[in-house]
Amino acid sequence: MSKITIHSYQELEEYVGKELGVSDYLTITQEQINKFADATLDYQWIHVNAEKAKQESPYKNTIAHGYLNLSILPYLWGQIMEIRNSKMTLNYGIENARFQQAVVVNDQVRAKAKLKSLVNLKGIAKAEIYTVLEIKNSNKPALEGTFIFLYHFE
Repeated sequence: MSKITIHSYQELEEYVGKELGVSDYLTITQEQINKFADATLDYQWIHVNAEKAKQESPYKNTIAHGYLNLSILPYLWGQIMEIRNSKMTLNYGIENARFQQAVVVNDQVRAKAKLKSLVNLKGIAKAEIYTVLEIKNSNKPALEGTFIFLYHFE
């Protein structure tokens, strides 16, 4: 599926209730996990201590921070959809997000997105995008939830 390009509220409205697309897979590396730990000051051993994780973790390896999984979504959404003619895009909220499966180092993940709803708030588009972060070769996703954005179309 190729990337969707949206130029207006009316074009985005055509996708309500439809799948927007699926991103490419992204490999989650230990370097990414370590940099995320540095950025957030979250150095819990399950994320950054490979030797201890091999011995004591039920996953037998380090795992990505749950919030790292959330933070890569904008990159993955960018592979699915490009919004043009928006003066500003704001994160507005997250509803019913659930972390369902740990992402083990070197797992590959991808996003699948569907436009759940769209509301015109006096010229500002409020979009609810239901997203699943899938793990390659896993029956359970890493996370899923509804992500809300405000698009200020020109």
